[in-house]
Amino acid sequence: MGMLVCVFSAILAATLLTTLSLALNQDGIALLEFKSTLNDTKNFLNNWNDSDESPCQWTGVICNLNDQRVLSINLPFMQLGGMISPSIGKLSRLQRLALHQNSLHGVIPNEITNCTELRALYLKANYLQGGIPSNVGNLSLLTILDLSSNSLKGAIPSSLARLTRLRYLNVSTNFLSGEIPDVGVLSTFGNKSFVGNLDLCGRQVNKPCRTSLGFPAVLPHAESDEAAAPTKRSSHYIKGVLIAVTSIMGLVVIVLLIFLWIWLLSKKERAAKKYTEVKKQVHQGKGTKLVTFHGDLPYPSYEIIEKLESLDEEDVVGCGGFGTVYRMVMNDCGTFAVKRIDRSREGSDQVFERELEILGSIKHINLVNLRGYCRLPSTKLLIYDYLAMGSLDDLLHDDGEGKQSLNWNARLRIAFGSARGLAYLHHDCCPRIVHRDIKSSNILLDENLEPHVSDFGLAKLLVDEDAHVTTVVAGTFGYLAPEYLQSGRATEKSDVYSFGVLLLELVTGKRPTDTSFVKRGLNVVGWMNTTLRENRLEDVVDKRCSDADAETVEAIIEIAARCTDANPDDRPSMQQVLQFIEQEVMSPCPSDFYESHSDYC
Repeated sequence: MGMLVCVFSAILAATLLTTLSLALNQDGIALLEFKSTLNDTKNFLNNWNDSDESPCQWTGVICNLNDQRVLSINLPFMQLGGMISPSIGKLSRLQRLALHQNSLHGVIPNEITNCTELRALYLKANYLQGGIPSNVGNLSLLTILDLSSNSLKGAIPSSLARLTRLRYLNVSTNFLSGEIPDVGVLSTFGNKSFVGNLDLCGRQVNKPCRTSLGFPAVLPHAESDEAAAPTKRSSHYIKGVLIAVTSIMGLVVIVLLIFLWIWLLSKKERAAKKYTEVKKQVHQGKGTKLVTFHGDLPYPSYEIIEKLESLDEEDVVGCGGFGTVYRMVMNDCGTFAVKRIDRSREGSDQVFERELEILGSIKHINLVNLRGYCRLPSTKLLIYDYLAMGSLDDLLHDDGEGKQSLNWNARLRIAFGSARGLAYLHHDCCPRIVHRDIKSSNILLDENLEPHVSDFGLAKLLVDEDAHVTTVVAGTFGYLAPEYLQSGRATEKSDVYSFGVLLLELVTGKRPTDTSFVKRGLNVVGWMNTTLRENRLEDVVDKRCSDADAETVEAIIEIAARCTDANPDDRPSMQQVLQFIEQEVMSPCPSDFYESHSDYC
């Protein structure tokens, strides 16, 4: 009887396996295994069914029409959790894997390198950990690799230098460390590909690697791909002389290093007597305190405090709603922006500092990096990265001599990056952050015109929460949502409204409260609605943008109209706004857009 049961079970299992294999091809089975390790909270993948003959009609899947093999998996902005299954390696014909802007964790599986035809890999803006698999360097057809805004650690494998077809690399905003290999294709990428990894060094990030004694040094790469060629032998006599000279020089160097080590120790002891440094906090005198985040200011504390105390009117580069902004130049020409806070809340230093530490822990390529803060007896100072191109407001509205205008492609890139930074604040930070003052002067630009949202969280820090339902509103008139003006209560949807106004500012080149709007809608939102009702789209676009095409202009205006809907419940979330921009404006591939021509008209 038992034998019959076993035989029957085996037959049943074989029948089920045969039925499944008839219903779904091998790539489909691999995709179901891939799905099994995901957390699909929004049920976006509900049509991935094992009863289908092929996966080619499934959400996010594109196949070769002839053999039904999977060529592309495109699942960005799906709010997917879980891990990337090693089963992804079974899709041997896969050419594109796009899982960016989700909530994936775990490691990047080594099996991904079995996808030998892979050309584009997008894993940015997740919570992936571990290191970059060294055998990614075996994906010889790879042209796009975006691993930015994750929690990856370790060295950058020098095997990536073998990716001769790589045209776009972004590993920024992780926790990578060590020297960036300056070989092969890796030598062609600049700071933008690596920014936001505090412990990376090398030519690409303009940061020399150092020995334990502090000297600049050329360190060995993470992997050694090539052996040095042997040199031609010289005579025994010359060889002996060289050995002798080398020995003497070695002794001299050792003696010098010993003296230098003793000097450094004594200097450290002298500095320790002058300043006590605990957990990156420095107190100097009564009422003075310096705190840096992640060890993110590679200067002696006394030098930083000295520079902060010496800032004067000649160093002012701008003024904002929360204070005056200065440029601080260190002795080695390192440059930072310093915001002097004009308002202070007595008796709230501990709350202020605790919340600042939360802001200091936030890292994203489209947010200004908060390096630290200093409390002096008379004021509070915030220390940020200095962004050389200034604000979007300056580039859009300052018509001074020699000023160039942003072209349409550059404006779209700025819109996309700003949306990405704001969506990160709303959806990926814990606790979530409402900006409260989105405007063009708070969008700062680096030398590549990459946007960085600034002053995020400051409104919450500097406005008394007990008095938020008042006529005093944090923000700038023209950008404020109607319900925020009425109630004084800021939400994510009021930020979305302000972003919609920012989009219209990018399209029109006009300030939100331009005088030309007085008779036709009062502000840019009313003026836009009036102009569109009259079918005068050609009057909307900034005349300086001759390269603007009607299709993308209409898409941006449509997104702006949704964002500025009078009813906050009908406005999209910033995550949806970002998805709209990527799909309707930047598609099919945002990275291709970043390879565009000059950013100026």
